[in-house]
Amino acid sequence: MMRRLALRVPDIRPTLPAPGFRRRAAALAVGLALALPLTGCQYDGLNSLPMPGTEGTGEGAYTVQIQMPNVTTLTRNSPVRVDDVSVGAVTDIEVEDWHALVTVSLNPDVVLPANATAKIGQTSLLGSNHVELAPPADTAPEGQLADGDVIPLERAGVFPTTEQVLSSLSVVLNGGGISQLENITRELNSALVGNEEEIRDLLPQMNDLIGNLNAQRDDIISAISGLDRLSGQFVEQTDVVEAAIEEIHPALTVLADRRQNITTTITKLGELSDVVNRLIADSGDDLKANLANLAPVLQTLADTGGDLTESLKILASFPFPLTNLDNAIKGDYLNLFMTVDMTAKRLDSNFLTGTGLGGMFGGVEVALGQVAGPAGEQGNPLATPLAPPPGAPAPGDQPQPTIPGLPPIPGLPAIPGLTVPLPGQPQGGEGP
Repeated sequence: MMRRLALRVPDIRPTLPAPGFRRRAAALAVGLALALPLTGCQYDGLNSLPMPGTEGTGEGAYTVQIQMPNVTTLTRNSPVRVDDVSVGAVTDIEVEDWHALVTVSLNPDVVLPANATAKIGQTSLLGSNHVELAPPADTAPEGQLADGDVIPLERAGVFPTTEQVLSSLSVVLNGGGISQLENITRELNSALVGNEEEIRDLLPQMNDLIGNLNAQRDDIISAISGLDRLSGQFVEQTDVVEAAIEEIHPALTVLADRRQNITTTITKLGELSDVVNRLIADSGDDLKANLANLAPVLQTLADTGGDLTESLKILASFPFPLTNLDNAIKGDYLNLFMTVDMTAKRLDSNFLTGTGLGGMFGGVEVALGQVAGPAGEQGNPLATPLAPPPGAPAPGDQPQPTIPGLPPIPGLPAIPGLTVPLPGQPQGGEGP
């Protein structure tokens, strides 16, 4: 239901003042007209005049200038507050470069740090503006604010105005996501209804997951820091990375060209793996037995320690080790006298002892050796003359061996055909 309101407006028709009043007003106007040019002041309304009873205008008041990025609707005589208590007033507003310079007058008992902050706010929702002074919130207070100090731009600002709040609210209401709350609620109901047990089971797991992540927070931070350092190193070596990427292109081209061969190789490797698996499955017991039998051999090799490697060093230069050969041989030639025992018994003892063939090759030779005697008892073969063949005359009956054309040589061995005639050849000359 709509109601009509009747508004009674008083009669505002001009009335003429009394003649005496007109004369006094004219005199006052003439006086102001004469006084203003003489003082050089500019009249911008009542705010340009000092108001009686305003804070910060008494004896001992001091002034501070504030560099404001925007003064909004701030005017002269606007109050200055500290903790919502009026302690001064705005005395002047000027334009300086690209910002405003606001001069405020403060009561003498106002104590603020030198790094105080200043902001312009509204007294109420639809009220006037005022300047709010406060200690710094993010740093420690320093010094004391004094007469003539300037609060710079970085410590000055403006609280959100009513217009800005209403504008932001309109953006949220009109173009924000509030209109989607119904859809969000409906979809949440569809997702949750009927899945209470799963969600009830999910919540403890989420709690455990978040707990584990929180317990590993330092490790996660350390990993992120490591990634940051790694990224920094990559950035410092950008040229190297670019060169590597450019140079790896031919290699990738080769791999792409050999893709069929690589695929075939991997396929064959899989088939080989299947064969190996079947082989191990079929001969698993035998393989285990062979490995068990191989263990003593490997243990014996391990027990040899460094002896095996040291013996391999002289294998190529036996019997002289290369490491000390220069200390033993001082020239280009070396005379070697050695006795090599190649009898079956010695070979049997050295190489077949402990095997299934041990003792099989020494019996007959041992018997023959006892009849013939050891070879070492026959003397040195290099110093003993050759034995005469069976049926040859005794050494005293045959002539002294000589070489034709040379004088007799003492101790010359009898070499048939060279120093002595062959059997059936005449003595003292060559056969026909």
